[in-house]
Amino acid sequence: MTRKKIRAVLVGCGGISGAWLNSEPVKKDVELVGFVDLEKKNAMQRAKQFGVDGAIVETDLARALKQLEPDAVFDCTTPNAHCNVSLIAFRHSCHVLNEKPMAENVTQCKRMIAAAKKAKRIGTVIQNRRYYPNIRALRRFLETGKLGRITTVQSDFYIGAHFGGFRDRMKHVLLLDMAIHTFDAARLISGADAESVYCTEWNPSGSWYDHDASAVAIFQMSDGIVYTYQGSWCSEGCNTSWESSWRIVCENGTVLWDGADGFRAEIVSGSTGLVRDTRELSIPRRVARKLVGGHGGVIRSFIEGVRNGTRPETHYEDNIKSLAMVQAAVQSADRGRSVKVPATS
Repeated sequence: MTRKKIRAVLVGCGGISGAWLNSEPVKKDVELVGFVDLEKKNAMQRAKQFGVDGAIVETDLARALKQLEPDAVFDCTTPNAHCNVSLIAFRHSCHVLNEKPMAENVTQCKRMIAAAKKAKRIGTVIQNRRYYPNIRALRRFLETGKLGRITTVQSDFYIGAHFGGFRDRMKHVLLLDMAIHTFDAARLISGADAESVYCTEWNPSGSWYDHDASAVAIFQMSDGIVYTYQGSWCSEGCNTSWESSWRIVCENGTVLWDGADGFRAEIVSGSTGLVRDTRELSIPRRVARKLVGGHGGVIRSFIEGVRNGTRPETHYEDNIKSLAMVQAAVQSADRGRSVKVPATS
């Protein structure tokens, strides 16, 4: 029996929307009934590019939703518009899937959560890197407890990224535009949430950015875990993966992950000597299909939530905790001291 497709309106028809519309779940389970963009020609081009005949093309989201009454809104607008888009969508009884980050700050996120609850609708964020198979394999391995409790997590992100355009002019460009992915991954890997942070930023000699493009942050996490982030978007040569390289230290061993396919895990096997003997452990790579797929994985989970009333993993009330880490890191860098991570409830 063929299931009824989810009727959706896309708002924000720029480049990132292509990753959404090209995903398998959208092609299989979504009927795009409207395209909205401040520039009408962008909406028309997206509708034409994806061969959507008969869809409404609009510049005003509220007007489109009133006319179409869709099930969901796909929000691919810029971060400063996410809160307003969500509030409009919830007022029209739509479920919402936002591009990351959820919003500009925790205050906006709380407004979005309250609106979703009032409308009894689902709000979800595209944290696509949670749905890459290797990070899920890593998390599943750590959950076995073979290495004991996690004590320390460290990630390194070093890429010389020559974007051009608005990013070259942004303040806090690394923290605001990219670190949300790594911070969210740290929460997934550790199973812990951030409580406080000390962060410092700088702009190295030779940088092509106007403002600080390198940062170090030390987070005190729940369960006594310390998470350290080191990163730069103006580091030439010896690049890490876009998912960072990781070291996870546990009571009885350590895991290294290069952010791609490279894993190494060692557990203590000896009981004497200055440095104890260790032996290597293998990390099984098989994970459930529903937990993989990048953009497609998040969208698949969102569609299931719309159909079944279940909450996707990256729903608003969880994802606000990752955005709070970004907000606190920026505040710490500005103030030059440790700050508490904002309360999210």
